[in-house]
Amino acid sequence: MSIQDEVSVLRRIPLFAHISAQKLKLLAFTSERIMYEAGQTLFHQGDEGDAAFVIIEGQADILVNSPQGPVSVAQVERSSIVGEVAVLCDVPRTATVNAITRLDTLRITKAQFLDLLTEFPELTIEIMKTLALRLTKTSTELSEARSRLRALEPPRG
Repeated sequence: MSIQDEVSVLRRIPLFAHISAQKLKLLAFTSERIMYEAGQTLFHQGDEGDAAFVIIEGQADILVNSPQGPVSVAQVERSSIVGEVAVLCDVPRTATVNAITRLDTLRITKAQFLDLLTEFPELTIEIMKTLALRLTKTSTELSEARSRLRALEPPRG
């Protein structure tokens, strides 16, 4: 895959849609290209957030720890970005990401990602929108799960 192909993938990610082609070429050129085989882990929940990953090709599973073991909460594929929350919030990874299929990624270091935010403040707005949508979805799912659990509880008497 050429730099131009990588730029095309980056352009399809809403966070990067408004960045100039020249800047995306620089990002693609300075990012590390990493391949993962099915079953390999990109990072574990609790790890330091040192980079975000753009998925160029393939699918990955997002897993969170639970008392019953890892639980799949989402799957991501081409033109997705993972790991940005830990990079942005300077917190440990909130999930584990495993390759479902062979995975082709671009690893964007924390420094590169934060430099982009400084240079392109509109990225911050897109990130806020993305995180707000994720929070809304998670809140809805949590509310639905609580309702299902309440329905299973015996009546109190």
